[in-house]
Amino acid sequence: MGNQAELARDFDRARGHLRAVAFRMLGSADDADDAVQETWLRASRADASVVVNMTGWLTTITGRVCLDMLRARQRRGEELTDMSDFEPAAGSADAAGPEDQAVLADSVGLALMVVLERLGPFERVAFVLHDMFAVPFEEIARIVDRSPVAAKKMASRARRRVQGEATVPAADLTRQRHVVDAFLSAARAGDIASLLAVLAPDVIRRADRAALPAGVPTEIRGARRVAEGAVTFLERARFARPALVNGTIGVVVAPRGRLQLVVEVTIDGDRITAIDLIGDPGRLRQLDLAVTSPDLPGRAVPAR
Repeated sequence: MGNQAELARDFDRARGHLRAVAFRMLGSADDADDAVQETWLRASRADASVVVNMTGWLTTITGRVCLDMLRARQRRGEELTDMSDFEPAAGSADAAGPEDQAVLADSVGLALMVVLERLGPFERVAFVLHDMFAVPFEEIARIVDRSPVAAKKMASRARRRVQGEATVPAADLTRQRHVVDAFLSAARAGDIASLLAVLAPDVIRRADRAALPAGVPTEIRGARRVAEGAVTFLERARFARPALVNGTIGVVVAPRGRLQLVVEVTIDGDRITAIDLIGDPGRLRQLDLAVTSPDLPGRAVPAR
């Protein structure tokens, strides 16, 4: 494996895996591409002649690169969840391209990307590598410069934050999830009749000013008005996913995995009685967000 040509072939075979790892750790397709390129530069300068598991070795390098990038991002105070430069009416949600949208929505999950953004760099690296790519803690320990026991604790803390803790019984949460899924499906389809079926007749929709375009009232009442208001925001509904919001079922709206809006939902029986839209960045940061059970990550192809 010592010559560059063979290393280049091995790297090309692992490129898709490395990009998937980097994307989950960084939450940005562009940053993931940069991380993969940096991985190649570091690998090409190292001695690969004694490497037994090339994919595992390259994954380790990618993990170190991503940790460096996450720590640099943290020092600069960057927040991928800052949507101040996003105009909901501009129709720019496809700017990242259909391939990256599919990766976000299908392979990772928009809600999960939002929650991962709230983890510290070390916790995020430990969680992604172990829980999503089955990298052993002994290897993760070398990446984060900690003991295997400490790396395991990092992943455990991250897992608890990702999973959250529901404040309602599991059966109630499942029932509420069905109601929210029905609401989102109807909103995406622009189906007024189906929306009316899940909205209480006297439902109220409240919102802070940051959550709405100029001129839209911050409070409306009645199922018909709320349903009509929901179908007005079809573009947003494409990027809405159920999530735990302060321990109860709610919705996050995250174009390109970047948090734009949180929807708190009050449900009585099988009807939604209140909807609260939160778009103010200060309020968003105060919310406790987690991923609902059906959306918890599974492991990708192990690096070992």
